[in-house]
Amino acid sequence: MARTDRDFTSISGQLEQWTTISQNPPLSELEALRLINDWQQGVIDIPDFYKAVVYMIVVFHRLKRNQEDDHIVDFLLKETDEFTEKPEAFQDLKNIKTYLNFYSDLEKLPLADWAIRETDFDPAKLKKIRELAHEIKGFLETTHLTKGENDDKPLPQISSQIIERLNQLSEMLKDTGNAIENKKTGLPVQQLNQQVKDIVERRSELSSLFPEAFKRDKQENPLKLLDELTGMKEIKQYIHQFYHYLKYQKERKELGFHMVDEPGLHMIISGNPGTGKTTIARLLAAIYHELGLLETNQVTEVNRSHLVGSYVGQSEENTVNYVRQAVGGILFIDEAYSLKRDGQSGNDYGQAVIDTLVSSMTSKEYADRFAVILAGYPEEMRQFLWANPGLRSRFPEPNHITLPDFKTGELLQIAEKTALNNDYFFTEKALHKFEGLIEKSRVDETFGNARTVRDLVLKAIFQKGAYKQHASEDNWLDHMRIDEEDLEELNESTEDQNPMERLDELIGLENVKQEVKKLSSFVRIQQQRKLQGLPTVPIQLHAVFSGNPGTGKTTVANIYSRILNECGLLKRGHLVVASRSDLVAGFVGQTSIKTKQKVREALGGVLFIDEAYSLYRGEKDFGKEAIDTLVDEMTKHNENLVVILAGYSREMEQFISSNPGLESRFKKYFHFPDYRSEDLMKITRAHLQDYHYILEEDAARYLNEQYQEHEMDGNARFAVNLVDEAVQFQALRIMEEQPENIEVDQRLTKEDFAQAWSTIRGKRP
Repeated sequence: MARTDRDFTSISGQLEQWTTISQNPPLSELEALRLINDWQQGVIDIPDFYKAVVYMIVVFHRLKRNQEDDHIVDFLLKETDEFTEKPEAFQDLKNIKTYLNFYSDLEKLPLADWAIRETDFDPAKLKKIRELAHEIKGFLETTHLTKGENDDKPLPQISSQIIERLNQLSEMLKDTGNAIENKKTGLPVQQLNQQVKDIVERRSELSSLFPEAFKRDKQENPLKLLDELTGMKEIKQYIHQFYHYLKYQKERKELGFHMVDEPGLHMIISGNPGTGKTTIARLLAAIYHELGLLETNQVTEVNRSHLVGSYVGQSEENTVNYVRQAVGGILFIDEAYSLKRDGQSGNDYGQAVIDTLVSSMTSKEYADRFAVILAGYPEEMRQFLWANPGLRSRFPEPNHITLPDFKTGELLQIAEKTALNNDYFFTEKALHKFEGLIEKSRVDETFGNARTVRDLVLKAIFQKGAYKQHASEDNWLDHMRIDEEDLEELNESTEDQNPMERLDELIGLENVKQEVKKLSSFVRIQQQRKLQGLPTVPIQLHAVFSGNPGTGKTTVANIYSRILNECGLLKRGHLVVASRSDLVAGFVGQTSIKTKQKVREALGGVLFIDEAYSLYRGEKDFGKEAIDTLVDEMTKHNENLVVILAGYSREMEQFISSNPGLESRFKKYFHFPDYRSEDLMKITRAHLQDYHYILEEDAARYLNEQYQEHEMDGNARFAVNLVDEAVQFQALRIMEEQPENIEVDQRLTKEDFAQAWSTIRGKRP
């Protein structure tokens, strides 16, 4: 919702009170950008003074996250400078920008590790001196400060002293270099090293003088980085506790106490895709290193493809090599459960990796010198560990972390942070629309959480850059704004035609059309009642489509899925067609897996099971397992899956009534009657029209008579096949009549259809 004048009145006082950059401003960067967007779009009108304050809030946040030269910061400072009344923060931010840029450039000078020794050969000394002199010269030529800029404030004082000492060092380097070239002795090595050391100390002092918001530690506290992550409340609490526990045990050891049964550093991190498993592993590495439990904070990331070899002995060799590489840090194995595959043959060497890993974790050579973190999906990791007692014993229960899926609000925060890191922001309307895209993507456990959200943001950025007319350079905010239009192309609809229009265009099926429209109207009304906070009637979406082949069951199912998608009940609205062979396996235990896989494929859409009655062939048939699994999955994914069972009318009635679980879940029945002769004629003409063929009158009369006199096996399918066959006979006729001078003829004759009829029906005309 756009901000109103009344809304602005509530924050104007907060803007007036922000008078120092030592305090955080009253608005976040996103809030400030949206406020600027509102006045640029004419939604709100505010005085210039407040505009200047909001500009400075944006400058504050941009300098906080990016201390390099920033064109937008320069532009906003220039814009604010033109206002008659300026906020107190203006001059402070202008100054701090200058010194932040100065410090950023100063950090690039290779001073911290620079030193020469008396024992160095002259060529080595000369090379190091010339290289540093070149760097300093470039810095002094480009810096915006001079040693004359000095007053009673610490920042300019220290900066001026640094420039003065750099000039002195530059002269000393020049003189020393000349002395080396002229083979002189008594070089001022100690004086040079001391001068460099003095400048490094003053650079560090300069850094300490910046306001707290603009200080940037080279190695930030891992717990601080953890707390800055979105969501993960319980995980953050656990890692804080784990950190203090490890610190406490370290202090006990230093006092001489010992603990035999300590849990160790090895960890299991489970979670669905994009929940932050790798991020948490890197933070644990930083924590272990900070506490002195590991030599480095390095994480060696591997998966099955890195470890498992293709011949005997290669897997062991690969595993040992990566263990050696990880010594001092962490070995992170992603999707670790893939090392142990169900029913793996002797040619699968994943078990060799597990055995070698366990051996390395306990060996004298590597034990306690590295930590192992295994990561993967929760259920798969649980089964994997229970299948490997030796491995499970190395990862005690307290060292198991399960990362939850992000909530929608948290995913929106991640989206906004991703956009801002790339210098974009969502308008409020666009953010609301983006929420719908997240919900549409969140269909099953394969949803990528933060990873999917970042991908969606980058797609929106691509759409804006690829298809939208570029804004002028002066209108800087247009280059940052993501609005509703930029999200339009992310709605992946493969069909432009409205599903209701497609339904109306179908020939015949009047009773089916009426039932679908009635259900659609009911669903839409219940959705509106839900939005208004009114109680809703439970919606029964699962259906039985009964009728002979070719009566339009699959076509209507496809339209039905799209209608439910438009109503907001199905996130994808796609159709997955399955039969007995897609669900039933030939041996025990596999039918349930096949059925679940097909259900997973259909989540967010419609699972259409053709000839569904064939699933049940008696109590001992594997089809019964498919039915039981299907009923369980329908309950599990109640609001995320619609199942349509299709087949002959009588067989479907018997099938549904034979299973109480099915009978209680299928309340909607759609009967598809056979097509009448006039409907078959319409289907024939429509199919011909699609390919620009013309039906001659005598051919039309012939077809009409045939449709009236005979019962059609296949209904619409028969009519389509008949046209396809007639077209082929017409082509044969043309080639025989005009073998050398072929002329394309659009007319189909009675003879063409008579031959086609005879071929399909197996009768002579």
